[in-house]
Amino acid sequence: MLPAMNAIEKKLGELGLTLPGAPAPAGSYVPYRISGDTLILSGVLSMLNGAVTHAGQVGREQTVESGNAAAQVCALNVLAGIKAALGSLDRVKEFLLVNGFVNGVSGFDQSPQVINGASDLFVKLYGDAGKHARAAVAVAGLPKNATVEIQVTVRFA
Repeated sequence: MLPAMNAIEKKLGELGLTLPGAPAPAGSYVPYRISGDTLILSGVLSMLNGAVTHAGQVGREQTVESGNAAAQVCALNVLAGIKAALGSLDRVKEFLLVNGFVNGVSGFDQSPQVINGASDLFVKLYGDAGKHARAAVAVAGLPKNATVEIQVTVRFA
């Protein structure tokens, strides 16, 4: 049985979260590609309304906790991209892969705790279907000096 239309957006509201507008590409790429029943989304930064919400490296300007919050902002942008691509968040059958990039100081080893900000939201919204394979890596820098970037692949109906 399919969930009622907009069930995921209702859950977002219950969590006190709002779906932003879908992020626009910032370069020579498209926001997503569809192949069969698979939606591959381009990477999204921790941005809202065109502004970076969390800038700088975890371990310097940001903490693991604020990085986790940045990852949740990324997750909201992913959800906005899913809605733009599919028309409804309720069409998602399962999250397949999350690639998480953390702008971290040299030697930063807590990327999984940061990217959990996105992973945990997907599981809260979709239950077992929100669980996914994942990479969580620290990098020396991200576009616009954002703290986090994630890239997601989902299967949909």
